[in-house]
Parts: sequence; C-alpha cells; structure tokens
Amino acid sequence: MADAGSPAIRVDFVSDVSCPWCAIGLQALEQAIARVDGVAVELHFQPFELNPQMPEAGEDAIEHLTAKYGISEAQARQNGEAIRSRGAELGFTFDMDRRRHVWNTFDAHRLLHWAGLEGLDRQRALKHALLRAYFTDGENVSDHDTLARLAASAGLDGARARAILASDEYADAVRERERHYTGGGISAVPSVIFNNRHLVQGGQPVDVFERALRQLAAGA
Repeated sequence: MADAGSPAIRVDFVSDVSCPWCAIGLQALEQAIARVDGVAVELHFQPFELNPQMPEAGEDAIEHLTAKYGISEAQARQNGEAIRSRGAELGFTFDMDRRRHVWNTFDAHRLLHWAGLEGLDRQRALKHALLRAYFTDGENVSDHDTLARLAASAGLDGARARAILASDEYADAVRERERHYTGGGISAVPSVIFNNRHLVQGGQPVDVFERALRQLAAGA
C-alpha cells in the first residue's frame, strides 16, 4: 500500500494506439509499478499520432511499413516477429496475421481524452482495450461502432462515446496536447515522462522503469 504521506509520482505515457512498442512499453511500465510496493503512481495517457495524415480507409500494414521506413517486406516481417516475441515475454499478444492494416487513430485519442476526464482507471482500461483490439484482435480502431463498443467495455457510457465520435468534441483538446508534446521535443513514442521532468523513451525493460520509480520515490 502506498504511503499516504508521500505524493504520487505522476507518469505521462505519450503514445499511439497503433504503436507496437507503446504496447510493450506499457506492459513493462505497469509491471514495474507493481514491483514498487508502497509508491503511489498517477498514470496519465497522452496523445501522439504516428501517422496524422493517415486516410480514413487506412493502409495495408506491410505496404505502409516498407514505404515509411524504407525496408523490405522480409525486414518488416522479421521486425514484426521480434515485436511478437518481446510482447509474449511481457504477457501481451501480438497477432501479426490479424494486424494487416494501419488506421487513423485521432478519434481513439479523442475518446481517451474524454475517458481521462471520467477517471484515470477508465482511461487506463480503455487504453488496454484499444491496444488489444488493434494488435491482438486486428480490429479497426478508427471505426466508430468499434470504438463505442470498446469504450463501453472499459466501463464508459457507450451512448456518450457515440455522441462524442459523431461530433468534433475534444478534437481541439487532443490537438493542443499533441502540440504540447511535439513542441517539447517528443518525436518518438513511447515517451514516458515522470513528474513532468524525467524522460524515458522506448519500450524499455521492466528494470529500467522500476529503477526510475525507485529513484524518484527516494527523492533522487
């Protein structure tokens, strides 16, 4: 149990729903949090779009990766296998056969912003639901019916989610948050910011996140 007299460590997890290393980083971070008994952590999810210009119809995943990073199809599949293996070590399932498409994630970020206003536990549940839907189940995380269903599965009001998706609600707020982090030098995700000061980037091992939390808890 956390010490009631100690302030919670604020963690801002800047990431995208379609970022595999973000799923890996989140698994590692949460396992680190579980290891650090007695330390309160306040986890916030912040938006970052890997592909802000992604069209509504999305793109084939392999074609997208080969064009964006200048790699061969074989390299893209090899990288995917490395990601699948790393995820399995942390208890997260990547199904690369199902994840055949890359989707626009802006509406998912709008729902995550709203979920954060409803409660950090709801936001965290929705983040997990979105990552599983995309990477494990191969779902379209830009589809409004899918997003509303995932919101309801995370304990949020499905009808309210549909109303948000049918409007531009929280669009300006999400764009402001995105500008805040990109303007602060964030160009790759996951970027994990502790107490608004200390940055750890990438899908790091559990030990790296655990060490950061312990140092902060000790006042280092």
